[in-house]
Amino acid sequence: MTHYVAIIEDAGPDHAVGVWFPDLPGCFSAGDTLDEAMANAPEALALWIESMVGNGKAVPRPRTPSELKADPEVAADMAAHAIALIPTPRLAFQPAAE
Repeated sequence: MTHYVAIIEDAGPDHAVGVWFPDLPGCFSAGDTLDEAMANAPEALALWIESMVGNGKAVPRPRTPSELKADPEVAADMAAHAIALIPTPRLAFQPAAE
């Protein structure tokens, strides 16, 4: 099973917990609690992929945490926030090759 790395941003007790995917521009989720945000993340991932496939666009392949840590645009966010691996939904798509 393929997984995408998600960055989890907890802004504190008065703000929502945000979850976003560095490999999938514009794909994000949120919730009032960490549990709620994490429960919403797979649905956001599935909807993003469905939208891309439906529009005939390529779905980027998921990078490993090590690959993302080597990307200076993502490394600082990974160091400052928690990460999680979110399983890719079982859809008929193939991530784009590099």
